[in-house]
Amino acid sequence: MCISVSAPEFCSIDFETSLNYDPSPVSLGIDFLLPPYRSFQIKGSCRGFIFLSHHPDIFLWNPSTGFKTQLPWAPKYLYECHYGFGYDQSRDDYLVVVLSTDCEIEENPFSSHLEIFSIRDNRWKEIEGTHFPYCGGDHDNGLLFNGSIHWLSCRIDVEIYVIVAFDLVDRKLSEMPLPDYFHHEVPSDSCLGVFGEFFGLWAEEPRNGTIELWVMKEYKLNSSWTKTLVIPLSNYFNPICSTNNGNIIGKSYSSGLNGLVKYNDKGQLLEFHSFHDGRPSSAILYTESLLSLPGDNKQDCKLEE
Repeated sequence: MCISVSAPEFCSIDFETSLNYDPSPVSLGIDFLLPPYRSFQIKGSCRGFIFLSHHPDIFLWNPSTGFKTQLPWAPKYLYECHYGFGYDQSRDDYLVVVLSTDCEIEENPFSSHLEIFSIRDNRWKEIEGTHFPYCGGDHDNGLLFNGSIHWLSCRIDVEIYVIVAFDLVDRKLSEMPLPDYFHHEVPSDSCLGVFGEFFGLWAEEPRNGTIELWVMKEYKLNSSWTKTLVIPLSNYFNPICSTNNGNIIGKSYSSGLNGLVKYNDKGQLLEFHSFHDGRPSSAILYTESLLSLPGDNKQDCKLEE
């Protein structure tokens, strides 16, 4: 697990061990200057590479090898964005995906653009069928699962919430329904995650004063949504991953519990790890690898019309 501690320092934690292990932050070593008030956000992870962003800078970084490369910003970037990063096995290609929307344009409220950056082709391409009717939060990160990138999004033409999936091989968007319990609406602090081998939804339930974990026992089958874990809503909790024995690790933000926390499958707090510089700005699960990126990324980038 990679944690952003304070720009541009990061640390890595083995989430299967105790959270009380205190690793020393390491500098990225990116060879450009950043003003002290700017920081990178972790936007995605795939096959050992981490997607870092701070507008207008985008980097892919392999912490295991120290390799890093800078990518150009999406040409049609708008204010509200869904981000994603994944691997297309059929083409041996890594893709950065940006679904951006300007929900304030009155004459065309569906003004969305779906763009992908191919590492192999070293270019941005706008996916046909633009003006998709999806509007997300500001700078939402996509969840990589089963060869697709997923986002929670509002379908603004019918005003319901759905899960949007972008297939990295077919390069097409599709929709997945939320659990029927939510009636096409989700609480503001909901997020997607992978829990064990299952695709999941983590949702705050203020009516019950709890945070609930729903998992899809069979991918894309709506009837397979199952509520598996309930935690009392005493702290703001943002899940990151689950361990092999079913424990849940995430970030907790509160006056007395500010850092990494670990809960068991019954919702009981097991461990807490506070960071010296305050709460981590972002964190993501990643797998160490010595892989390199395909293609030559030193050529000028191109935009395919």
